[in-house]
Amino acid sequence: MIRNVLVAVFGASLLGGAAHAADLAPEPAPTVETISSFVWTGGYLGLQGGGGWLNSDLSVPGGSASEKFSGGLFGAFAGYNYQHGDWVVGVEGDVSYNWNDETVTVFGSDTEAGTDVSGSVRARLGYTVNDRTLIYATGGWAVTRGFVDVAGAPKEKETFNGWTIGGGVDYGFTDSVFGRAEYRYNDFGDKDVGGVNVDLDQHQFTVGVGVKF
Repeated sequence: MIRNVLVAVFGASLLGGAAHAADLAPEPAPTVETISSFVWTGGYLGLQGGGGWLNSDLSVPGGSASEKFSGGLFGAFAGYNYQHGDWVVGVEGDVSYNWNDETVTVFGSDTEAGTDVSGSVRARLGYTVNDRTLIYATGGWAVTRGFVDVAGAPKEKETFNGWTIGGGVDYGFTDSVFGRAEYRYNDFGDKDVGGVNVDLDQHQFTVGVGVKF
């Protein structure tokens, strides 16, 4: 009888010690979810450059012609983004200078023609990929200044207004510096310049770098 009591007491002591040791064992550290600090919300500005491929349809009563004017462009852009979840909406404006003038023979006369200053004001809608990559579509109002310089006549300039649409990719190199590649199609409409009806449209591709603030 006494032996049985001693065995029971000894067993209870072992169980209690094991439970106490289990209580003293360190608990696993809680898992902390990592949240990216990079966001697109805020203003920004930058520089861009690239190429433009301009098509000009020229017409007068009794005749028409089509000429292409290609060249480089360089300019600046600025805008503001607002990010909600993975989606980004924003507004942006840009201004560029085009080097695309050409001397062509139109209706028997040597004519220098092309565009110089261009710009746009656009809305943007984008979707983020891997936090720092923003794929976006853009569209809005576009403007350019075209000129026609016919030999023996004063040089005439006109402002063309139209629309633009395109898309691109922004990538955040750091929390404040990002790079960009963008394609846009510009339809500048038509105007009478120096007695010639000029209809302009352009494809352009640019790369740039910007700073968020």
